[in-house]
Amino acid sequence: MSSNLTLHVDSRFFSPYAMFAFVALTEKKIPFTIEKVDLVNNAHHTSGYQQLSLTGRVPTLVHGDFSVSESSAIIEYLEDAFPAPHHLAVLPASVRDRARARQLQAWMRSDLMPLREDRPTTVIFQQPSPLPLSPTGQAAAQQLTTAAASLVNDAGDNLFGAWSIADTELALMLNRLVVNQDPVSPKLKTYVARQWQRPSVQAWIQQQG
Repeated sequence: MSSNLTLHVDSRFFSPYAMFAFVALTEKKIPFTIEKVDLVNNAHHTSGYQQLSLTGRVPTLVHGDFSVSESSAIIEYLEDAFPAPHHLAVLPASVRDRARARQLQAWMRSDLMPLREDRPTTVIFQQPSPLPLSPTGQAAAQQLTTAAASLVNDAGDNLFGAWSIADTELALMLNRLVVNQDPVSPKLKTYVARQWQRPSVQAWIQQQG
């Protein structure tokens, strides 16, 4: 299949969802170009971008005459359009592990809002917050770390043996706490540090320079 792809991302590279799509493309070694969308000046609300993305959100992936938004949909599309073994699988191989990965992805996108509000991705990509976690933020952090601790082994290895995009997504959520020096267990800190050094993740961070 042709690899004429363009990924539309936020111009400041703060969006975790744009990061996940970028990491998936990078891991699959699919050539693509980046188009920056200035969210501050509402470039995502222009008629042209609305028509392209359908939902007016980033990221949006354009593949030839097809476009799709929402990072989870983009990841699924890439997995189907550029499957293993010719391209690295970014979702786990087994049916049950894929289900667990998708559960984590859906949960982290739809829940934990107080944590995301107290610790937005700017604490990772720009500077930590001087404010303590709110009571609801603390509760969300506890919920996150409890779930993560039940999945991450003592060595801080990948969730499902081989790396998957769920590792990047969980590591980013945990890193909201780690970089702000909020309470996180040593094994989860090890897990985050290992995931953050993955070349595809570092490639995203370097885009911000």
